[in-house]
Amino acid sequence: MSQKTNQDKKMLAWRFDRLQALKKNKDVATDKAIKAFMLTAREEFTLARNKPRAYDHAFLDIGYGVTISGPHLVMRMTSALDVQPEDKVMEVGTGSGYQSAVLAHLSNHVYTVEIIEPLHKRTKEVYSKLVEAGNPEYQNVHLKSGDGYHGWEENAPFNKIIVTCAIDHIPPPLLKQLAPNGVMVIPVGPPGKQTLLHVQKEVDAEGKVTITRKDVYNGKKSVSFVPFTKEGGGTWSGRRDTH
Repeated sequence: MSQKTNQDKKMLAWRFDRLQALKKNKDVATDKAIKAFMLTAREEFTLARNKPRAYDHAFLDIGYGVTISGPHLVMRMTSALDVQPEDKVMEVGTGSGYQSAVLAHLSNHVYTVEIIEPLHKRTKEVYSKLVEAGNPEYQNVHLKSGDGYHGWEENAPFNKIIVTCAIDHIPPPLLKQLAPNGVMVIPVGPPGKQTLLHVQKEVDAEGKVTITRKDVYNGKKSVSFVPFTKEGGGTWSGRRDTH
């Protein structure tokens, strides 16, 4: 693979070692998810000072008060989505761009929204450089700067939606933009301790909508994501907007 992709052999070895841990902990469930993980150079999406830690079992700072989730969590969420090649996928919370890069190896239709404008610009430049370096699959990642709470209505519906920031409820606009039989993976709960939910939207022949929810970790663990930031400052809350 290193000859084919001109990737750093040391990084590739670390990636392979991390993959063994992901398999052992059942954070990757399918061959296609394994392939997507091995094809995505996580070190390209970290800050230079954190490259030696790119494959640690840990989140890493990426500036602007936000982080890149650990490989175990990225791949657990990716596996829960079970992306199909023709699925239209939306990510809320572009951040470093790593999650959407993994998704780009599973679908040709990836949309991602980031509310922090300077981070959006930086990640867009990362993608441009990767495309120029011979990674055409990243041309299929569509980036937008905006408030992800409102989704990306002009490109809806989406077969899959992944939310990479924490909130205390499922945003109604995202449910609306989820296609029939679509799946959303989203961390829901209080700061520092959310449940990672697998949400499925079903619509019967009469148009009746049923939403089902289940814990991706089956109650065995919680997750901790950065808050779901709203445009103009503060965070989104179902009880009361906070500033």
